[in-house]
Amino acid sequence: MGKAADLSEFDRGQIVMARRLRTSITETARLVSCSRSSVVSIHAKWINDGDTSSRRQGVGCPRVIKEKGRRRLARLVKQNRPQTVAQLIAQYNAGPSASVSEHTVQRTLLDMGLFSRRPTRGPLLTKRRLNYAYSEPRNIEIGPWMSGR
Repeated sequence: MGKAADLSEFDRGQIVMARRLRTSITETARLVSCSRSSVVSIHAKWINDGDTSSRRQGVGCPRVIKEKGRRRLARLVKQNRPQTVAQLIAQYNAGPSASVSEHTVQRTLLDMGLFSRRPTRGPLLTKRRLNYAYSEPRNIEIGPWMSGR
């Protein structure tokens, strides 16, 4: 038998509808295959709040940078792309919001998909090598070191 927090939205809707149709708590619990206490708590939540959503979605510490702060941070980044995280923190903390740490800003930027990329390789052909490749064919003799003898 599932807990009230583990039930899907469909099961929660079935509980509410069954209780509105005056089905008993035991029959409703058997219908959805959950405990009677789950049926009671979900139905009471629907009567009091008009909503049956799970509280489990809000697990963890509350975010320091809320949605409005994330938009502000994105705007600061787009104004000056090459700035470092330390410069970005100084600008962000100068504003009206609460001060945040470097780690928090870095994590938030990564979550938003904003990070720096640097090239890892140079070009494979330089001008000099390209000219050599397209020049006239060369007679290259294979020496004894190339023949494998």
